[in-house]
Parts: sequence; structure tokens; C-alpha cells
Amino acid sequence: MKRYFSIILALAAGSVAAHAQEGLYYIGSEAQEPLPLEWSLGVNFTWDDNVTPTAVGVGANESAVSVNPYVGLSFVNITPQSTLDVYARLGAIYYIDSPSALGSDDLYPQARVGVNWTHRFTERLRFTSRNFVAYELEPDYAYGFATTRQFDPYFYWGTDNAIGYRWTERLATYTGFGLTGLDYDSAVRNSDRFTYKLYHQFRYQLTPQSVLTLDYRYANTEADGLAADSSSHYILLGVEHRFSPNTIVVAKAGAQIRETDAIGGTNGTSPFVEIALRSNVNEQFSIRSFVRYGIEVYDTTRTIIAPGATGIYDFDERATLRLGVKGTYELSPRLSIFGGFDYIPSEFDDGRLVGVIAGAPALRASGLSEDLWNAYLGVSVRFTDNFYGSLSYNYTDSDSDFTGYTYDRSRVNLGLHAQF
Repeated sequence: MKRYFSIILALAAGSVAAHAQEGLYYIGSEAQEPLPLEWSLGVNFTWDDNVTPTAVGVGANESAVSVNPYVGLSFVNITPQSTLDVYARLGAIYYIDSPSALGSDDLYPQARVGVNWTHRFTERLRFTSRNFVAYELEPDYAYGFATTRQFDPYFYWGTDNAIGYRWTERLATYTGFGLTGLDYDSAVRNSDRFTYKLYHQFRYQLTPQSVLTLDYRYANTEADGLAADSSSHYILLGVEHRFSPNTIVVAKAGAQIRETDAIGGTNGTSPFVEIALRSNVNEQFSIRSFVRYGIEVYDTTRTIIAPGATGIYDFDERATLRLGVKGTYELSPRLSIFGGFDYIPSEFDDGRLVGVIAGAPALRASGLSEDLWNAYLGVSVRFTDNFYGSLSYNYTDSDSDFTGYTYDRSRVNLGLHAQF
């Protein structure tokens, strides 16, 4: 029993919050094997047929070719008491022909850095800390905040820290806090966010393969510009089940009780669901997926254009489903195919007029929607033990009731990288 519970407790060390590098795909496990310092050096060449898809007028539907050189490192050190996992990637995107849309540039730096640390004080007591910083241009839908390509890069960071304690052979708890920040440059207004959260999780080992969970979370978000500050309480029941040594699912569902600080704002209670699945089907095929549904605090301030009137609205309720799937199939020791897709539908309700651009727009707006599909497929080739190449195609389709958010976009990427 102790052996099984130790496995479940190790899984729980990260399950209370998403691993920043993997985002919503994160299933909760920490690094199991040490890794000496490993460097990577690479470059991507990308053709984009709609480089600034939200542009209206100048720069709309404009194609471009970019070069993305980068250097990265990773390191994992494991001792009986601690696990330290460090990774970093630094690079830049350079557009050979600078996009002409207002607010665009021809050079964008990129950076991702993460430090994750777990310390086991005793068999019963452990501390986990997960920290992440990213500065980049293209949206990573698995982070859980982006739905479209913006003109400016975003600075996204987070830290999550928790204490776990096993009270009995079957009962354990995790208590922690987290901070998350999202900042855009000047061209993207009303989108910056800062969130602090507190959480407590009860864990009960039902069988050697299953753990039942009860979560309480509190999150407070400070919004930028015309967007309103808000807070949410989450009460969630869940299960973590290992179908086999290679297949595990983590699922939680319950209620999200949201309150807004806006004058005349609308509070409410809505369902909240999050599910993550990881499976190595066999030695060649692996697949990962996630689902999340809830009221999101990101990108809630939108412009609505009506005949004779244009206004800016901040929506108290943005109900969003996020679905992601990705997989890899190894055709041979040197050739693999990979692919995946994201589906992000959103419903916007309880919008309050917060800015007038022209005419006399309505004071309220509701019943608007936005759907985004993103899919990719590619092939990876290992030329030598240290040198790799890849070719992929990515297609994005966005259908929105808001002006400038309806578009389609295709990208073809050729990549080369070395590891040493």
C-alpha cells in the first residue's frame, strides 16, 4: 500500500496546477530519469499566408516568410530527496519582408525558461515549486489563455508552489498558491492580466490505480484598462485513474462561482470541467489530450460595430471550451509522423458598454460567439544520432461575430536542429 500511495502522491505534486511548459496537457508527473546538461541548436523556416490575421485594411491577408533561429538547454538532476528540472530556449523570429500592418515589426525575440523543483522532506511531506517565463509571438493554445494571433508578443509567466502531506495510508492533502501574469506590448490593449490563486486538495486512494480528489480553489484576477477585475471560487470533485502503466487520466468537474468588481456587472455560477489524458498506446504510438470548460478572464474586451454605432464592450461571461489532442507515431527508428488539433469555441454574454467610438451603441451586448480550429500535421526525420529535421503544415480557421477575428491561415514550416 505504501508503494502505491507514494506513486499517487508523486503524481499529485503537479496535478493541482498545470505544468507551465506543457500547459493543459500536463498530467501531473515529475521527471523520472536524470538528464545531463543537453544543448540544442536549430532553425525554422516558415511560410505564412496570413501573417497578421486580425488586421483590417493595411496588412490584411498578407503573406510572409520568416526565419526562426534558436538555442536551448535542458537539465534534470534527481537525488533521493530532490528533483530539479531546468529548461530554456532563446531565439527570434525575423520576417524577411516586414509585415505592413500597423503595429507589426520584422523582428521578435523569443524566450522560454522554466525551473521545477520537488523536495521530499520525509516519506509523508514534500514541497513542489513550478516556475515558468515565456516571451513570444505566436499563441500556444495549450497555455489556456490565447485564442488568436495578436500583433504584439506576450510576456507570460507563472509560479505554483504547494506543500503535500500524507496523513494516513489513504488520505493526503495538497495546499498551495500560484501567481500568473500576462502582459502585451502597447498595441494590444485591455488584455493584460495578473492572477493570484490559493487552493487546497483532499486526496483519497480508492484503489492502487485510482485516487478520488476534492478541490477548493480561489483565484483573483486584476485586469488592464477597460476590463474589469474579477474573482472565482471553484469546488471540484475528481478522479485520477491509471488504466495501465502507460495510460492515465485526470478528471475534475464542479462549479465555478464568479464575481466581478465592475459597477453593474453580472455575477454567476457555471459548470467547470478539466480533463487530461496521456497514453503510450504501444512502443510506436503515443497520444495526449485535454479538455477544459469554464468562464475565462482573458480577451474579454471586444469592439462591436453596428450601423451608425461602434462601441467597446467588456463581457462578464466568456464561456470557453478548450479541446486539444496531439500524437506521435514512429514509423521507423529514423522516421516519425506527428499531428494534432485544437478546438476553442466561446460564447460572450453580459457585455457592458465601456467605451464609445461612434454613434450611440447599446448599453448591453450578449449572445455573440467565436469558434477557432487549429490543426497541424508533420513528419520528423533523424538524419544522425544528433541531427534532426522536420516538415509540417498548420491550418487555422477562426469564425467570429467580432470584426477582425474571422480569418483562415496556413503555415508551412521546415525545421532543422541538433542536440549535443
